[in-house]
Amino acid sequence: MVAYGMQLPVQSQSTLYAEPWEAEAGPQDLAETARAADRAGFTYIAVCDHVAIPHRLADTMSTVWYDPVATLAFLAAATERVRLLSHVAVVGLRHPLLTAKQYATLDHLSGGRLILGVGAGHVREEFETLGVDFDARGPVLDETLDALRAALGPEEFPEFRGERYSFQGLGQRPRPAQARVPVWVGGSSPAAVRRAALKGDGWLPQGDPRDRLPAQIARLKELREAAGIEAPLTIGAITEPLYVGEPNWHTGRRTLTGKPDVLAESLRAYAAMGVHQIQVRFRSRSRSELTDQMAAFGADVAPYLD
Repeated sequence: MVAYGMQLPVQSQSTLYAEPWEAEAGPQDLAETARAADRAGFTYIAVCDHVAIPHRLADTMSTVWYDPVATLAFLAAATERVRLLSHVAVVGLRHPLLTAKQYATLDHLSGGRLILGVGAGHVREEFETLGVDFDARGPVLDETLDALRAALGPEEFPEFRGERYSFQGLGQRPRPAQARVPVWVGGSSPAAVRRAALKGDGWLPQGDPRDRLPAQIARLKELREAAGIEAPLTIGAITEPLYVGEPNWHTGRRTLTGKPDVLAESLRAYAAMGVHQIQVRFRSRSRSELTDQMAAFGADVAPYLD
């Protein structure tokens, strides 16, 4: 059965996807949506990562981007089962020991519910202000991932030696509750796909349309096979916007609407391609409409995804 998760509203408000009601929403709306995901059987809830947005991008991206560690910790206390995904943490902006301390603590506090989603980032000003080479962000991320594997492992005193980062003899507790924190790599560029194949436990595409996914999935499998990696890779997809039922308002031409069995039939195509988890986004005009949609999806659509 294909699993399903969602990027949470409110915590990031790019004009590309935020609904108007989110502008006046706050922590309680975020917590109630997370609880609704918990009740409806969602595999994960996801939170984005941007430190600061420059003026040139603010009109499109907005400047509303909650901190992922603080937000996921807040939501860990508000939920019981749903997993907590950073989609995606721009881990190259921070020293890997700092990232490890934050996310190991989050995994410990949540009882082992963390999925660490990572990406290279795309806002040059963020990197420059924090003293990180934007043009070298790919190699920085590659090394950071290797360092994080060590720093998030079972050892109280992890060791790592690389070109940019080295550490030993420095203890960090609490350790993660999970023996191995899953790392899902985001991005759809050739470099990102290669990084996911060789260094990830999962792949988070950046909005690839359905017709592009089969080639991407084939490439992932080809790269892992060539590298002799036998461990399973969790392959994701971001679906079209959804609305369960027949809306009496304009939900957009790309939105999938209709009866649960019709929606499920459309979404099963992802599993047929080799996708293991889908990230869904619902059209809504209020928090209550959103949580109603989530409940309807969990009760009426998800059973047909098998």
